[in-house]
Amino acid sequence: MSVRLNLPCEVDSVPAVRRLLRCALGVLHVDRQYGADLELALTEACGNVVKHASGADKFEVSLEVADDRCAIDVRDNGTGFDIGEAAGDDPGADSEHGRGLFLIRALSDNVRLQSTPRSGSLIHFEKTFA
Repeated sequence: MSVRLNLPCEVDSVPAVRRLLRCALGVLHVDRQYGADLELALTEACGNVVKHASGADKFEVSLEVADDRCAIDVRDNGTGFDIGEAAGDDPGADSEHGRGLFLIRALSDNVRLQSTPRSGSLIHFEKTFA
């Protein structure tokens, strides 16, 4: 199953994408724990776009769901960011920010970031189902 959504860069877009993923995973009878991990990772990725994608007015989410894996791309049309500064290292127990990429990496596989100045950013992540 393949789905591509173009969404406005606003908070209300995030739960809509999460519900769509949940439905797609349910149709394919994906284990609930895998689904919960992907929902949280997708929520963090979309939340990062809404909160941090300077200059973005829209973003795109692509879902590729199969029996054995799910691949997700979240792409924005913002000004980009410094990938080195967004390493996704453990933010520490006292930190109030910086958990998004850390959680995405902890909950999924094959995480890749790409950012081009004045052209936007992409985060790709996957989850393999055992």
